[in-house]
Amino acid sequence: MRISPIGIYKFRKKGFTLLELMVALFLISLILAIVFPSFSGLQERRLKSEARTIASLLRYLHDNAISTKETTFLKFDLKERVISWEEPEGRKAESFESLEGLNLQSRGEVKEGQIILFFGPLGIQENITVYLREDDQRMRVAFNSVSGRTKIFEESR
Repeated sequence: MRISPIGIYKFRKKGFTLLELMVALFLISLILAIVFPSFSGLQERRLKSEARTIASLLRYLHDNAISTKETTFLKFDLKERVISWEEPEGRKAESFESLEGLNLQSRGEVKEGQIILFFGPLGIQENITVYLREDDQRMRVAFNSVSGRTKIFEESR
């Protein structure tokens, strides 16, 4: 016991009560229930994001080459999983973790090495399909050279 200016009070033992532990565990489980579903879809969202980025890049380079009447290139490095291209502002490159390969009318399916595609004043002259894969999810970005449109297909194994 300890005497204080107000009066006498008892010391409380150090530690947590069962009720405090149950409340803490409830709060932690509630937070985890909210956070974990967003982590599970993270890879799928990254795969879709990369597919949309590649689709936009193909459309942009095709349209830009036609409008400016200049030839530009798009280089796929399948070993490093990097796509590089040239814009009026200079050369740019971006890494794509899920880049698996591509299919060209002139070469067929390519899964290794480097491929350079040229976009001339009439755009690109062949259809392109880019394959992306993350674990059991697979996506492909198909570019139609005649219409200049892209389409993203989602596949699961």
